Amino acid sequence: MATKKSKSANKKSFDKETYMEWFRSMSLMRRFEEKAGQLYGQQKISGFCHLYIGQEACVAGAVSALKKGDKYITAYRDHAHPIGLGTDPKAVMAELFGKETGVSKGKGGSMHMFDKENHFFGGHGIVGGQIPLGAGIAFSEQYKGTDNVCITYMGDGAVRQGAFHEALNMAMSMKLPVIFAIENNGYAMGTSVQRTSNVTELHTLGEAYDMPSKGVDAMNVENVHNAVAEAAERARKGDGPTLLEFRTYRYKGHSMSDPAKYRTKEELEEYKGKDPIEQAKEAILKNKYATEDELKEIDNEAKEQVKECVKFAEESDFPHVDEVYKDVYAQKDYPFIVD
Repeated sequence: MATKKSKSANKKSFDKETYMEWFRSMSLMRRFEEKAGQLYGQQKISGFCHLYIGQEACVAGAVSALKKGDKYITAYRDHAHPIGLGTDPKAVMAELFGKETGVSKGKGGSMHMFDKENHFFGGHGIVGGQIPLGAGIAFSEQYKGTDNVCITYMGDGAVRQGAFHEALNMAMSMKLPVIFAIENNGYAMGTSVQRTSNVTELHTLGEAYDMPSKGVDAMNVENVHNAVAEAAERARKGDGPTLLEFRTYRYKGHSMSDPAKYRTKEELEEYKGKDPIEQAKEAILKNKYATEDELKEIDNEAKEQVKECVKFAEESDFPHVDEVYKDVYAQKDYPFIVD
């Protein structure tokens, strides 16, 4: 879905190709995550599992706004990001199953997806741990003299980590080409932003570092695209980072073990009424880019593709025991103590 050239930062109406790609991409993310939840309940997927249902526009809008060569890094709610970037969803599903055909060779599982070919650098289980890494990736691009940027995603809970503030300070001081994107779904695990932070307009935290910052209604993919395009344009000109607060919502619990009893059914339904896929669908129908039947066919194709992913994962082998010693150190003959 990544485009060859970055889009203009100016707000604009979007063409049929863009809307249809948004709908295809978000539909696949949604159907993939729904199936992952089912498989977890069947104990075919184990360990931690954090679903992205409801937040799809945060990825789809960013990917359409950025260009090939730009870098992406996120936390542990990371299944949709590689899918949006074009990673084979079969490899993502196989990783959830812990199979050798997985995108991380079955060694990462749900929280540690990684795809160098598509410039996706994880998938990180430590809260906030990816934020300075994202700044470092941006420094690498700056040092090499490219015009690439790095978009660094994080949850709202991560902004209370010291690494967040250290990374923002350094990025602004060095004018690094990084876009910090807070995926604010309202809850850090099961605790609301209002109960854990004196600052609830999280993008204003960037003002302490004189960093351009803004809140974005990220239930709408157009808004995400426009905000990321503007931030990318600034970064490519050498003007440094931007902090974006994607105001979004997850329909499921923090993880599969979370019954989400800390929020009301009314609140959940309110956000479902702003569903990003439904908003894209409404725009497509309004502009007569496609018919209801054509969109239903795209959704059915996504369901079939996910079925193929499950079949691929189930039929793949688990990694051989010798793999435990590989991909740990760059040194191929590292002297592990195995006795």
